[in-house]
Amino acid sequence: MNDVDAAEEWLDSWASQVDARAQRAVELSRRVAALTAAAEGRDGAIRVRVGSSGQVEALDLDDRVHELSGPRLAGEIMAVIGRAQAALAARVAEQVRDTVGADSEAGRAVIDSFETRFPAPEQR
Repeated sequence: MNDVDAAEEWLDSWASQVDARAQRAVELSRRVAALTAAAEGRDGAIRVRVGSSGQVEALDLDDRVHELSGPRLAGEIMAVIGRAQAALAARVAEQVRDTVGADSEAGRAVIDSFETRFPAPEQR
């Protein structure tokens, strides 16, 4: 095999790897866009579902919330939203591991982005 053949083989291999990484990145994007996560308060009176970017999609309150003061209710709702968003970050990390890999540059960037925006409640 001459140098030109070796160079063409290397280039074909490199292009194939780039294509495979791009396909995995597209798959990650598709999976993340479809994710939701949910959390509820300790007694189940407050339930929240967030969408793929952490936005609140559903907030369900049952009549037990009337027992709480306004400030306490607001604090509980915010805490449940935070837990749902942290659960979303964990689900995103799972999808990263399954597609592009958590140790890839793209994988680290996606995980860091979600963990920075939606830290686990004990890290807040």
